Amino acid sequence: MVVLGSTGSIGVNSLLIADKFNIKIEALSCNKNVDLLNLQIAKFSPKFVCVGDKSLVKFVNHKNVFVGENGLLEMLKECKSSKIINALVGFAGLRPSVEIQKLNKTLCLANKESLVVAGKFLNTDDIIAIDSEHFGLRFLLKKAPKIHKMIITASGGAFRDASLDEIKNATPKDALNHPNWDMGAKITIDSATMTNKLFEIMEAFWLYKATNLDALIEKNSIIHAFIKFIDGSTTAHFSVPDMKLAIASAILDEINEPIIKPINLLDFKFEFSKIDLKKYPIFALKDEVIKNPDLGVIINAANEVYVKKFLNSECKFLDNEKIVFKSLDKFSGFKAENLDQIFEMDKKVREFLKE
Repeated sequence: MVVLGSTGSIGVNSLLIADKFNIKIEALSCNKNVDLLNLQIAKFSPKFVCVGDKSLVKFVNHKNVFVGENGLLEMLKECKSSKIINALVGFAGLRPSVEIQKLNKTLCLANKESLVVAGKFLNTDDIIAIDSEHFGLRFLLKKAPKIHKMIITASGGAFRDASLDEIKNATPKDALNHPNWDMGAKITIDSATMTNKLFEIMEAFWLYKATNLDALIEKNSIIHAFIKFIDGSTTAHFSVPDMKLAIASAILDEINEPIIKPINLLDFKFEFSKIDLKKYPIFALKDEVIKNPDLGVIINAANEVYVKKFLNSECKFLDNEKIVFKSLDKFSGFKAENLDQIFEMDKKVREFLKE
């Protein structure tokens, strides 16, 4: 298989699963972490690799090195693997997702932004989502009666126990202290603002053609998803917070041995709470984006600008609301008729926020 974003959290875990089950790695890509990439090259001997910048090529221990977005797309065309994991971060993952499907490969998608910004231009029936929540929903759908409602859970992020006043002056270091998961910087910030959960709602919309969607806070990150069925019953999916299970489910035809350690229910106290929209105002957009998913590209672009500014200490933690809602007010009538308009709108939002 191919792993795009091999040096990130999902990529590293994907390679652990590949090693465990003797899956050959045909190609790897990373943005800048060449040191880790070289270790992966030494272990897996991929046929191709790709890095984000030409200046890094001389440091890569490989003869077949592609560069940048265009190089990544060319590399994909050279690959023979049937499954490709897209674990790239942010809007940059969209073109590879589109190309993977054009090549009739199985898209194992950890890049949720692809669905958030352009779900209607992807064949969602053929996507295997790598996400604990959507793996849980997929698992619960097996031989199930008619669905009434899908619910995913949120840990609440770094500030789940903090008051609104306490997070006004939060620092990037504070926000990156996730209580349950070890993730990259962007998704950890998105978890703290609840943007990540809004994006996962949009993923569920595209993946399962569902509109009755919600999320609630479960602080253990042990219960990942619920499905309420039309007959009045409800099922839940439990597992420890470890992405290896969702990854293994995406890349293996069947699983006949343990991937993660089982949970002991006696070790946990389960409590659930609503998402406080005053504390997490971005989640108030849930119903609006379900009705008009084209807004996803606007929200995503504005959020990526916000995350970069916050991590650089150029704005306050709570400025997420101001930046995203200002962008939505500016471009609220947007309707995408083709993929080119998605890329154009992404650029427009970023330029608007520079003014």
